[in-house]
Amino acid sequence: MDMYISALLAGVISFLCTPLVIKMAHRFGAIDIPKDDRRVHNKPIPLWGGVAIFTGFFVSMFLFSDIHTTKLFGLFMGSIVVLVTGMVDDVRPLGAKTKLFMQFVAASILVFSGFEINFLTNFFGSSEYIYFGMFSIPVSIIWIVGVTNTVNLIDGLDGLAAGISAIAAITLGYIAFINHRYDAATITLILAGSSLGFLPYNFNPAKIFMGDAGALFLGLVLSAISIEGALKGATALTVVVPIIALGVPIFDTAFAIVRRLINKRPIMEADKGHLHHRFLSIGYNQRKAVLSIYLIGALMGAGAIALLKGELIGAGILLTLAAVVVFIPLNKVKEIEKEAEQVTVESK
Repeated sequence: MDMYISALLAGVISFLCTPLVIKMAHRFGAIDIPKDDRRVHNKPIPLWGGVAIFTGFFVSMFLFSDIHTTKLFGLFMGSIVVLVTGMVDDVRPLGAKTKLFMQFVAASILVFSGFEINFLTNFFGSSEYIYFGMFSIPVSIIWIVGVTNTVNLIDGLDGLAAGISAIAAITLGYIAFINHRYDAATITLILAGSSLGFLPYNFNPAKIFMGDAGALFLGLVLSAISIEGALKGATALTVVVPIIALGVPIFDTAFAIVRRLINKRPIMEADKGHLHHRFLSIGYNQRKAVLSIYLIGALMGAGAIALLKGELIGAGILLTLAAVVVFIPLNKVKEIEKEAEQVTVESK
């Protein structure tokens, strides 16, 4: 019961703090002013919504979580690092290298406080596990930084990152529960609660954005949760399941990197090729685009759970449905581009 009360408390605190954060953002000039064609809002919107999510999360964590004190303190300090980095970046943009360095600092704090990937299941070898030994630290840091960035990169529409993070957290929470990692399950529900408490102010039309402060914080905590609740499992699906559960941000980021490499553009350079941009380009409004991506996230989460339970047919159906929803905008965009090319040729 405490698990659900902790999630409810996190949501209530996040919800009540958000109006105060809106005032604070206006006071300190943390405002997102639309100044390029990648932004889909047409008026200034306050940032720093991540402060409300952070507050709801940690108040509830300190009251209800059974996680080891060292880990809790490490998670808190690492979160402070990315939160402050994001808050500064929201007011005075930092360079990509500076932000990446601070993410490595935060990840290192988490790893040295106990959030570490020590082994993975060996799919093909004679031994049951692959132990990383001295490489467990760099592997863990890379995983944490990678997941942190994936959430930051999908934060492009009202309510998208908050909703997808909540869906991923609930999925990872169920996985943690199955693995008897009740401490990790509690963390996931608290994170989901704090994200959902913020969502009424962030869903379209948004009154506030979470900003880099919120996106980096959510990504960091999700990475920690995945290590505690999913990557600590002893099944052959230990690696696959958390990747599927975090599928929307992970695959969207992976495709973005490939796309930029193919087009010979810097990996960190923003573009309009993300999944949410694809939905908008075929005529979806923000709400419809976000709800469609929520559906993809929910299908992938359910598919991950089905896979973990050994329900391969069910997992296959769910993941196929998710793929279909993804390819709808991709195919439509190709059709639109072909029609545009034909019109151009005919006009010549």
